[in-house]
Amino acid sequence: MSVLSFTTERHLDLCRITPPAGRGLRGRVRVPGDKSISHRALLLGAIAEGDTTIEGILPAADPQSTAACLRQLGVAITDFSAPVVTVTGVGLGRFQEPQTVLDCGNSGTTLRLLLGLLAASAGRFFVVTGDSSLRGRPMGRVVQPLQQMGASIWGRQAAGRAPLAVLGQGLKPMDYRSPVASAQVKSCILLAGLGLEGV
Repeated sequence: MSVLSFTTERHLDLCRITPPAGRGLRGRVRVPGDKSISHRALLLGAIAEGDTTIEGILPAADPQSTAACLRQLGVAITDFSAPVVTVTGVGLGRFQEPQTVLDCGNSGTTLRLLLGLLAASAGRFFVVTGDSSLRGRPMGRVVQPLQQMGASIWGRQAAGRAPLAVLGQGLKPMDYRSPVASAQVKSCILLAGLGLEGV
């Protein structure tokens, strides 16, 4: 006897399905959206040219913070309440300079990944911050490699804490070995390197 357990979209009700003996289980299950994938899908859609559609985005606070920051940078993003979210990208290196500070809320992923794209946005000035919790978290793990690429980033505690000011400019390639295992560090550096020659 095989048993499949899953939770509903609300993550509240546990269901148990027991298929008849000797028969396989067939059907479709819609899994909830993934926060890490949602952030990256929004960011990649933002630097693409034209419309990107994302199905199954996680409508949590952190991806909402990413979307809010991207909207301030001139990226059109439809409401998360729809089953499919459309991101109208502006192209790589074409973010508009925002009129106000980019507030990442409580999302470290938003701040760290966005830094890679902002640092490579030549000729534009940005200030990024977050709530009191985010302002206390270390940012040096992404700021230092970006500075090694030529990024102009400064802020509290030698740019180790938000708020951070970023003056976008052309970056240079580098070889980098991260002292910490971090998907955010890797993603930040990869996003920053997208516009470099030879990439």
